[in-house]
Amino acid sequence: MSNNILLKDKNNLIQFIKKTNKFTNGPKVIEFEKKWSKWLGVKYSTFVNSGASANLISINILKELNNNKKEIILPAFTWSSDVVAVINAGFKPIFVDINFENLALNENLVRKKINKNTLAIFITHAMGFNGLTKKFVEFVKKKKIYLIEDVCESHGAKLGKKKAGTFGEISNFSFYYGHHMTTVEGGMISTNSKKIDRLAKMKRGHGLLRDSQDNNFIKENIKKRKDLNNDFIFYTEGFNLRSTELSAVIGINQLKRLNRNIKIRNQNHKIFLNHLRGDIFFKDFKLKGASNYGLHLILRKKNSNLFKRILGILDRNLIEYRLGSLGNQIRQPYLRKFKKKSYLKLLKNTEHMHFYSVYIGNHQALDKNRIIKLCNNLDKI
Repeated sequence: MSNNILLKDKNNLIQFIKKTNKFTNGPKVIEFEKKWSKWLGVKYSTFVNSGASANLISINILKELNNNKKEIILPAFTWSSDVVAVINAGFKPIFVDINFENLALNENLVRKKINKNTLAIFITHAMGFNGLTKKFVEFVKKKKIYLIEDVCESHGAKLGKKKAGTFGEISNFSFYYGHHMTTVEGGMISTNSKKIDRLAKMKRGHGLLRDSQDNNFIKENIKKRKDLNNDFIFYTEGFNLRSTELSAVIGINQLKRLNRNIKIRNQNHKIFLNHLRGDIFFKDFKLKGASNYGLHLILRKKNSNLFKRILGILDRNLIEYRLGSLGNQIRQPYLRKFKKKSYLKLLKNTEHMHFYSVYIGNHQALDKNRIIKLCNNLDKI
């Protein structure tokens, strides 16, 4: 990202600061939550201080709703906060491989992993791709398994006419600086369940009953707690993961141009793919419903020497990149107990992404000529 906070965002924030004495979680946060819910197509949303916090709260909500099931299925190709949230809530992560076409969970492999201990499927809509199919959504509903969606880097991705983040019981978004829109740091939890929304808002704010934003629910519980101060009833296990009025003001302004940002990012991605060599790089992505996040260079075949040459071209042209995209989380030190050869063999595509892929940032200010120049340099290999 070269510039995701524009002058109009700064001026809007300055005007707000001049007029208000309220800076912590308040009216602007609620306004942002409502506008985000309307844009996404859900009933409720809870603004938190990061996408990682959204993950943490969501999985802890599952812990509270749990019926003694112990396992959550998720991709090994994901961000660490998804896995950490699962582990910290006391669940066992069950890792599954991905498809190259959308960098998401292989649905056939997920079906084989489901058993009587499966509580949820925690899908990652990676790198702007939609990771779901209608058949799989219907399958999960029939199995009565929770579907949690990580849409942190895929704002606006769609399955049919509905946006990613509207299919599961809970969905998580990130507004980190480099994403489609930003609140500098920030995240959102979205749902159509009033019960889940209450829990999300309470867990965001220390677990306090008063933060549930449900007056009837608050009154009912105050009657039951005569021995407690009405303002300090800690109804559920909670954290302090609130965001601020300042972040919400930025978010409200950024939301106005989110659709435009998505359109430009997708246009950039098509230019990139049109000028990239298909004999060397994988180009057969499922672009329908995508909301691109990064420009991927994935080798079609394993070739360490060729991959080093590609990185050399990026380095000489001073192009910032990330190796392995999200990478194979099982190879990270915090998951060392999972790092077994037998497990790694089951993650063929994830392993290939880890060692033979790299991505370059895509954003709405990226010059088209720079994309073409990069592809021309790569095409000379």
